Amino acid sequence: MQIDVIGVPIDLGADRRGVDMGPSAIRYAQLRHKLEEIGYAVKDEGNVEVPIAETCKITNPKLKYADCIIPMARRVAGAVATSMQAHHFPLTLGGDHSLSIGSVRGAARNKKIGVIWIDAHADFNTEATTPSGNIHGMSLAVLAGLGDKNLIQLWDEPVPAIDPSRIAIIGARDLDVGEKTNLAAAGVMVMGMEQIDRYGMVAAIEKAIERVSRDMDGIYLSLDLDALDPQHAPGVGTPVPAGLTQRETHLACEMIAETGKLIGMDLVEVNPILDIQNRTAALAVEFALSALGRRVWNGNL
Repeated sequence: MQIDVIGVPIDLGADRRGVDMGPSAIRYAQLRHKLEEIGYAVKDEGNVEVPIAETCKITNPKLKYADCIIPMARRVAGAVATSMQAHHFPLTLGGDHSLSIGSVRGAARNKKIGVIWIDAHADFNTEATTPSGNIHGMSLAVLAGLGDKNLIQLWDEPVPAIDPSRIAIIGARDLDVGEKTNLAAAGVMVMGMEQIDRYGMVAAIEKAIERVSRDMDGIYLSLDLDALDPQHAPGVGTPVPAGLTQRETHLACEMIAETGKLIGMDLVEVNPILDIQNRTAALAVEFALSALGRRVWNGNL
């Protein structure tokens, strides 16, 4: 299988700058070489065009930079859909999580897919509930059909990209009041850190896979590096304490790989400015390898 690497150097969805350099940092961490080492053909498609914040305006403080984010999402959706149509595996590098409005929409074109969203945040706010106006905190709600119609449709597709009942959020621990209401009303599965602590990652991922994959054409994995505890992944824009360990995240990716149903993946919110010796970008590469079939040695000979 060929992996198409698609960079999206966007930092318009968040207040903190620097994640636009995430795709370069992940590439620098030998992404292509390591994917080729485990047997994949890799084509780097370069970066999708993204305007810088200084050339964009905030016309609605509840939907910051929407006029620039929507064209970006269209371009990302087109790149991912093209990769999928060629029966390749799109691996999208961010950049902030607003890029998933495009990547997941592109993967869902002419397909029924479920989404596993590994993240400290639910990203399920809308214009009505957002405390910040940052669109990276709305991306999953948009994909589920909630919020601004222009973000939902992108072109002329008014239906949600994803059935909310086929979404599972893993590792959440920083949710706003309004998005909790949105999640409950939509019927999204949320496996927060309390559930993972109580029942373990194996049980959490098994439940997530069952929820999102049954009678679906495939699973899309969107992995925000802030899902990890900051001691493991310091280079993120919105760190939240008490997160996933490096090993728990590897296990989640390995279990998703075992299904044989993974059709695409995002790696987002790597911020090299805040990182230590590119540690977080290197972790992103390792998680991609686990999701694509490489196993951390399990002790069996």
